[in-house]
Amino acid sequence: MIHAMGLFEEPFYSIKSGRKTVEVRLNDEKRRKIGLGDIIQFTILPKKNEILNVEVIELRKYPTFEEMYKDIPYDCFDTHNDSINEMVEQTYEIYSPEQEKDWGTLAITIKLI
Repeated sequence: MIHAMGLFEEPFYSIKSGRKTVEVRLNDEKRRKIGLGDIIQFTILPKKNEILNVEVIELRKYPTFEEMYKDIPYDCFDTHNDSINEMVEQTYEIYSPEQEKDWGTLAITIKLI
């Protein structure tokens, strides 16, 4: 199955370079359809002029982004200097704490194809 998702420029190129191997999302209805071996087709935002395909190799669910960031090594997110609090606050610029509470979170381990 192929899933379409958007990504801002920095994480898009981080995945493309192989530095970022875990994508962070809410575990919402759309993401609950993702399975191991599925393909995610990332489109760069806002331009939408470049596409990147990855394969899903692991799915891990967490109640909060903070628990996710404590459990998974920083290198997997291509984050080296940010504290966990900074990472959570940056994530809250995209997803609200209310959404996190309603859906939980999902760490999607990927590999380039």
